[in-house]
Amino acid sequence: MPGTSTLLAPSILSADFTELRSSIALADKAGADWMHCDVMDGVFVPNISFGPFIVQAVAACTDTIIDTHLMITDPDRFIADFIKAGSHQITVHQEACPHLHRTIQYIKSLGAKAGVSINPATPVSVLESILPDLDLVLLMSVNPGFGGQKFIPSSLEKIAKLNVMRQEMNPQMVIAVDGGVTEENAESVVKAGADSLIAGTAFFKAADPVATAAKIKAFAR
Repeated sequence: MPGTSTLLAPSILSADFTELRSSIALADKAGADWMHCDVMDGVFVPNISFGPFIVQAVAACTDTIIDTHLMITDPDRFIADFIKAGSHQITVHQEACPHLHRTIQYIKSLGAKAGVSINPATPVSVLESILPDLDLVLLMSVNPGFGGQKFIPSSLEKIAKLNVMRQEMNPQMVIAVDGGVTEENAESVVKAGADSLIAGTAFFKAADPVATAAKIKAFAR
């Protein structure tokens, strides 16, 4: 997808939940391409965030694509609930799905796009067999569970490796990167091969979120 602007996906985990509608409106004003919903169960990751009811609330406030990242064990139990709540894209973790192909096909059968995420210590090679079936891959560039962490530099090499695999096996697949993305490193992440950048703290905690979004989206893929 060379020559097009970077997709921006503000993570509502970093939004002001006392003013959620206003936070989403700000993201829309800034030109967000996706609204990223981080779902955590306190088991797969050491934190608890929210369930389908928050995703439903987000969907009621915007026409933007709802991108839901399930950092949970046994995600198959809840996939239908999150799609019913308004999710257009569901991403599950390779590490949490013993029957990954079946899970991906289940997501697609319910009318949503399907993605797989991998943790920083998981090599991109584990995705080789499933890559042709995916709409997106979400590479974690921090250890999942908490916002505000620093970007792991070795993630750039993983992005580049995945980009090569993508070109050979599934050129239409989107590469998203989540964790520690900032104005300062966004260009390097995009040049390595990323299409969509998840930005939580970098967007919602910025002095000028709209200006931050414009800078990030200006990088050509």
